[in-house]
Amino acid sequence: MIRRQPTFKPYNQQQIMLLPPSLEDLIPKKHPVRIVNDLINKINLDPLNAAYKTRGSSSYHPQMLLKVLVYGYVSNVYSSRKLEAACKESIFFMWLSSMSYPDHNTINRFRGVRLKEALRNVFEQVVLLLAEEGLLSIEEIFIDGTKIEANANKYTFVWKKAIQTNKEKMKKQLGQIWEYAQSVASKEDELPDPPDFTEIDTEKVQSTVDKLNEVLGKKKDIDKKLKAKLRRVTKEYPANIAKYERQEAVLGERNSYSKTDPDATFMKLKEDHMKNGQLKAAYNVQISTSNQFIVNYTLHPNPTDTTTLKDHLAQHQTSFKSFPNVVTADAGYGSQENYTLLEDKEIAAYVKYSMFDKQQNKTYNAKRPFSTDKLFYNPQKDCYTCPMGQQMDYIGNSKRKTSTGFEQTFRMYQAKNCYGCPLNGACHKSRGNRIIEINVELERQKKKAYELLNSPEGIERRKKRCFDVEPVFGNIKGNHGFRRFMLKGKEKVEIEWGLLAIAQNMRKKAA
Repeated sequence: MIRRQPTFKPYNQQQIMLLPPSLEDLIPKKHPVRIVNDLINKINLDPLNAAYKTRGSSSYHPQMLLKVLVYGYVSNVYSSRKLEAACKESIFFMWLSSMSYPDHNTINRFRGVRLKEALRNVFEQVVLLLAEEGLLSIEEIFIDGTKIEANANKYTFVWKKAIQTNKEKMKKQLGQIWEYAQSVASKEDELPDPPDFTEIDTEKVQSTVDKLNEVLGKKKDIDKKLKAKLRRVTKEYPANIAKYERQEAVLGERNSYSKTDPDATFMKLKEDHMKNGQLKAAYNVQISTSNQFIVNYTLHPNPTDTTTLKDHLAQHQTSFKSFPNVVTADAGYGSQENYTLLEDKEIAAYVKYSMFDKQQNKTYNAKRPFSTDKLFYNPQKDCYTCPMGQQMDYIGNSKRKTSTGFEQTFRMYQAKNCYGCPLNGACHKSRGNRIIEINVELERQKKKAYELLNSPEGIERRKKRCFDVEPVFGNIKGNHGFRRFMLKGKEKVEIEWGLLAIAQNMRKKAA
């Protein structure tokens, strides 16, 4: 019996076409690459064009390179070499580039140099175009932050505390040698009292070392161990103190930095693969979102979110010529300084404070029956009543400054007759009479925040925050695998995150 042959569609690699197919026909109508193309076509690229010289050989068109870069970040292609290959292999990149083939150096130079001054403007234009379409609001925003690892060596670090420790050792060693020099110096040496080593610098260390060598170098019968110390001090200390001064200039207000990316600070990240709490060089990325579109972004060297809000809102005002009307954020932003800032700018602040969630927990409250917030306050007498009914009188104010220089004022109240009280040890742990500190202004702000957050609108905004701003980070880091910056230095890292923000907005529009 003859077996029937299967039927196949025609296949001939040498088939000649009368008219070659158009790339336009190969791109699906609703593909994200068309969103990238259409939005960038609407943008004014004059700020980007200004980055090019008017003389010399012709360059690849910046509009084409911008489309290639943005679509690369949309489709998880971040490497300049992979982008170069995609322009030759992918119909989507070939369509965007109009069959141009920029090499990886051209792409890298465009990303790291040409976009430096113009990318923020490009991002803002994209946001405003999306706002015109009604897809987002620049007036009602949700704020959150995340830490993303820098492209830096994990073990090439500089710590402020280590510098301070080494400088203290230098002071002690110089003081000891000076005291010995005084004990053996003759009258003609004219060796004065030890210099003031409260603050030391290169000039003071060098002059001290020179004077010690001048005095002790003449002596023949001096301690051999001390002479060896002086030789080491002479050789190492002037160079070391100069190095420490350079490192402190880089550190600024930070506690650490990486030698391979001095703009990155060592922080504790959630992605702790070794499970040992190891700190890694990273950047604190802050974003504002609306309907999961990124409205604003800033990068910060400090690991805490509390101190980032002022600069983040200032960037919003610079970008859109006004502050937002409504801000919703979690407890990481609930400080007196931030509440004061938001009040001054007349921004409705749905911002939690640190104990907000715990105050809603009945079990937690039951375990703290003697906490300060549960004590009765008499405004007429300006006093509190302790759990045993004793009056706690006002005894004065104390002032403190935060790490940013913001001054807080606390009113202090002291109890009487705590010794022998049956609640002593349960009410408080101090040995003497209990003293409580009340920040009156912060308590007023927390009460206002509590009322706002528990209003119907506040409850709705608290719910929405969880699925507005947080999924954006989850999408970028989890779904698109961006957990570590590829570029080094804050300027280039800002470019990289700006491209990610534009890509996120275009993906969201295409969804």
